[in-house]
Amino acid sequence: MKSNNTVWHNFGKGISLVQLTFASSDILKNKMKKKTFLITAALVSVIALSSFILSKNDNSIANPSAQQVADETVNWITIEQAIEAQKKNPKPIMMDVYTAWCGPCKMLDKNTFQDPRVAKYLNENFYSVKFNAEGPDSVVYQGNTFKNPDYVANQPGRNGVHQFTMALGVNSYPTIFFMDKAGQPLMPLVGYRTPAQIELYLHLFAEEKHLTITTQEQFAEFEKNFVVTWN
Repeated sequence: MKSNNTVWHNFGKGISLVQLTFASSDILKNKMKKKTFLITAALVSVIALSSFILSKNDNSIANPSAQQVADETVNWITIEQAIEAQKKNPKPIMMDVYTAWCGPCKMLDKNTFQDPRVAKYLNENFYSVKFNAEGPDSVVYQGNTFKNPDYVANQPGRNGVHQFTMALGVNSYPTIFFMDKAGQPLMPLVGYRTPAQIELYLHLFAEEKHLTITTQEQFAEFEKNFVVTWN
């Protein structure tokens, strides 16, 4: 996959990237004349069916992960819950910054975050946060309380922008905002992304590759060699 107009920013160790582009069975009905043949055929059918069922059950028991993956959904939590969870089990944070009126935000949720492969990877490697950029709920982050004094209840369409949204520097939706294992900002990935388009960035931060990439050329090499599997 190729990136466009990539801008680099330093966030402590390593680098952070800011993407600016927004982006039957057939049924046999032949009648048999001999009764003995009918009985034999019926017995064969029952045995075959039983074997098929047992085979399916054995396969499910031997390979439970296939069904588990198909049923996987993202475990969404709040930013406060994510920061608290990091204290016991440090993992990076992936935050979906969205609004109620945003069409691409709904596409991102339906096509990408509801993809079982994406959900499984997020649940294993990240704390996933959903944040309404124009919502009414207060947010506590790094000792500061952020509110939305301009929020108007039951207002259709756009609403007041949350203070936390402004603090993050987010002004386009959706934005996928990444934080490190200590809850420090890493990078906003702006715009709708398919599973194939987000896969590289999830691996970049889950595997902490960003800590060893210090130049545009190194990231280009990482991007070039990365093998996309969520096609």
